[in-house]
Amino acid sequence: MWNKTDFARKRVLITAGASGLGLEMARSFHSAGAQLTVCDVDRSALERLGTEMPTVHSMYADVSSESDVEALFTYAEQKMRGVDVLVNNAGVAGPTRRFEDVSLPEWEQTFAVNMTGQFLCARAAVRLLRKQAGASIINLSSAAGHLGMPGRVAYSASKWAVIGFTKTLAIELGHEGIRVNAVLPGAVDGPRIRAVIQAKALERNVPIEDVAKAYSGQAALGRMVSAMDVANMVMFLASDAAASITGQEMAVDGHTQQLS
Repeated sequence: MWNKTDFARKRVLITAGASGLGLEMARSFHSAGAQLTVCDVDRSALERLGTEMPTVHSMYADVSSESDVEALFTYAEQKMRGVDVLVNNAGVAGPTRRFEDVSLPEWEQTFAVNMTGQFLCARAAVRLLRKQAGASIINLSSAAGHLGMPGRVAYSASKWAVIGFTKTLAIELGHEGIRVNAVLPGAVDGPRIRAVIQAKALERNVPIEDVAKAYSGQAALGRMVSAMDVANMVMFLASDAAASITGQEMAVDGHTQQLS
């Protein structure tokens, strides 16, 4: 979809970009000619990323740590001389159980990564973004960020919070030409969703196949979305083609109206 010149002048920072959705985004931006800095908490994944795409700048960073985030943006500025696009991708699934059985540490850890991490990264990024024309922030939310999700209360609540965060930043930063949007993926086929499906099957004492079928059938298209579907939306929002789009919730979910 994107060629090697579309992002030739873009400098992109992706959190949790060494595996899963983040890696698909990194591959897409890299193929389209962007300069890239990626962080992750998985050191093995960072090593594999370095082997696959040796020109990508990468480092270990936990987005819930203020000092790690500050070090990340200092590193990105040194390596790329600035940042044009921040993709707030880092997130955790959180616990899978009824809300009254969720512990406070589990709740707080989910919010620490899924919401506080986005706040810390956006705050650190703004000083670099405001120096650039066409700068943008893309926050990863979820279909669970505008729908309830039984058994996933911490995750869903944190992803709803991302929407309020996105819309507020779009208003606050719009006069500086910085666009802020959210991407809401549905069930994305991959290891993370398979782990959630397994956990839900165990919690409900039903076959894994039944839960997997429900996840595939909850979208009007009758299937899960792919990591590439999500990466394409992120690329569009980061591109000049989306120059007038800000403060939006962009669903990539096959038209999901209810979550399993």
